[in-house]
Amino acid sequence: MRMTSVRGWIALLAMLCLGGTAIAQDKPHWVASWASSQMVPTNENVAPAEDLTDATLRQIVRITLGGKRLRVRLSNAFGTAPLVVSAASVALSADNSSARIVPATLRPLTFGGAAMVTIPAGADYLSDPVDLPVTAGADLAISLHLPNPPDRQTGHPGARAHSHFAHGQQVMAEALTGAKTSTRWYAISGVEVDAPGARALVILGDSITDGYGVQPNTNARWPDRLAVRLRAHPATRDLAVLNAGIGGNRLRLDGTGPNALARFEREVLAPPGVTHLLVLEGINDLGTLTRDAPATPAQHAALVREMIGVLAQIVGRARARGIKVIGGTIMPDGASAYYHPDAANEADRAAVNAWIRKPGNFDAVIDFDAAMRDPADPTRLRKDLDSGDGLHPSIPGYQAMADAVPLGLFAAKARR
Repeated sequence: MRMTSVRGWIALLAMLCLGGTAIAQDKPHWVASWASSQMVPTNENVAPAEDLTDATLRQIVRITLGGKRLRVRLSNAFGTAPLVVSAASVALSADNSSARIVPATLRPLTFGGAAMVTIPAGADYLSDPVDLPVTAGADLAISLHLPNPPDRQTGHPGARAHSHFAHGQQVMAEALTGAKTSTRWYAISGVEVDAPGARALVILGDSITDGYGVQPNTNARWPDRLAVRLRAHPATRDLAVLNAGIGGNRLRLDGTGPNALARFEREVLAPPGVTHLLVLEGINDLGTLTRDAPATPAQHAALVREMIGVLAQIVGRARARGIKVIGGTIMPDGASAYYHPDAANEADRAAVNAWIRKPGNFDAVIDFDAAMRDPADPTRLRKDLDSGDGLHPSIPGYQAMADAVPLGLFAAKARR
């Protein structure tokens, strides 16, 4: 009798253990698959209020990691009042550029089961999960209906992808009626996928990472090309690439967007599944010091000290979360007519790069400076990799940057 009882308890425990395993396997593993850095649009990047009044916005984004379901992150990060989204949807884009979607993939987005959401000022808001299997490299169309324009807009001017604006509630339409087109994103900051075992790399950078010079819908930024390389190899195909580039961004001071340290927690620590961070920042700090007037030796020394201080802060905060931090050396800009650097500026760049290269300051280093400089004049970009402004790489130059990244850096799966 006792033996039977023991066997019964063993059987019951086995069932419970198996059940627990099944539950663990069903637990979602959310990983950020696409992201954009948020800022306050200014000047020509501000969408006219009439375009955002009783308006449907359909915005195209390319995800870098697939999954069995997804959720969308909306943003009112820089709004000063709540933002109402009365309806939203997600679908596969029909052709990567127009306002048409693939009807069979169209799904409404809900928020706590409701079609409408009010996003508090200064906040992001996640949609409920949507059963829509997607593959890495898929183009998604995210549609939002705004009854009224934001009091202050939140967006990303450097989308380099088409967004479409039309009046009326059209989030479930196959194509938008009466749409106009823009190349900026508004009120969207991320797409997350349920992908067991996957992870993500954040690239924190400036206009070089944001893709200055890349034509809309071509996805030719260097992080785009790196994502293609990563998913071509079994050891790295589970790694998403999140582009956290902002044109004009600096380590120390705000520019067209918040400085790198100010946006670090929102863009590096907040997205789920981040295991790696690549930092490529500093050229704008170096250039703006003397762009309009010469600087004293003390000012040059302070700049270098403060840049290194911010980089050290970023490394320390990322490591505290178990994130592997990779430093990218600052590329040359000696031919830049915008910054017109002199010998003192070049000495500053060399000093910061020496700190980046020093073992222990980062967990690994990618020497973009060595990969992109002209052997005949190391203060300048290689001519065949230069866009022509002496500062930003050309499209082949962006590919060369992606090719300079050793994929072995990401083969071992660190966990957060």
